[in-house]
Amino acid sequence: MPSETPGPLLLFTFFLTTFLLYSQPISTVASPDPAFSQSSGTDYIRSSCGATLYPEICYTSLSRYASAVKQSPSRLARVAIGVSLSRARRLAAYVSNLTRHEDFGGDHRATAALHDCLSNMGDAVDEMSGSLKQMRKVGAAGLSAESFQFQMSNVQTWMSAALTDEETCTDGFEDVADGAVKTELCNRVADAKKFTSNALALVNTFAAAGTP
Repeated sequence: MPSETPGPLLLFTFFLTTFLLYSQPISTVASPDPAFSQSSGTDYIRSSCGATLYPEICYTSLSRYASAVKQSPSRLARVAIGVSLSRARRLAAYVSNLTRHEDFGGDHRATAALHDCLSNMGDAVDEMSGSLKQMRKVGAAGLSAESFQFQMSNVQTWMSAALTDEETCTDGFEDVADGAVKTELCNRVADAKKFTSNALALVNTFAAAGTP
């Protein structure tokens, strides 16, 4: 009696399982650092967040990354930029959606303010993205003190510009009548600004240390 040949579904399941098993990122399968404790990492983040204007928001948003940050001011600043960038992208998507569906009852000033806000948020996202790319270069081996200061100056400039763009986002709504949409937008922008402000503060702390 001939032996049975595995069906296509069984073969597919086998190969998929094998692929997933051996394609896991190294970081997810590597043994944990025995010298690092989660509590020491979160303590470091809480202490570092003391230099920000919104320390509780800083700690709450970054403490989950303690195992990646460990006690590295460079990694902490990079993670903070990434978190603020994520917030800015979500805000930009929200504003973009408003421009397609909200006409403010024909109020042209409100419509113009909304499009200006979208432009500002687009600039903020670009500036944070540039900052994040620059921060990844800062950790390069053999980086001179001069190069470090130059690159960090760029990051500080871009993050500061991103915060300014977020602050400018709602300027056009000052002469627009209050309403649910305006209130919601202003609240979301105010929230995003706090994350960007915290990230900038951590970047400034790292830059002041003077070492990569």
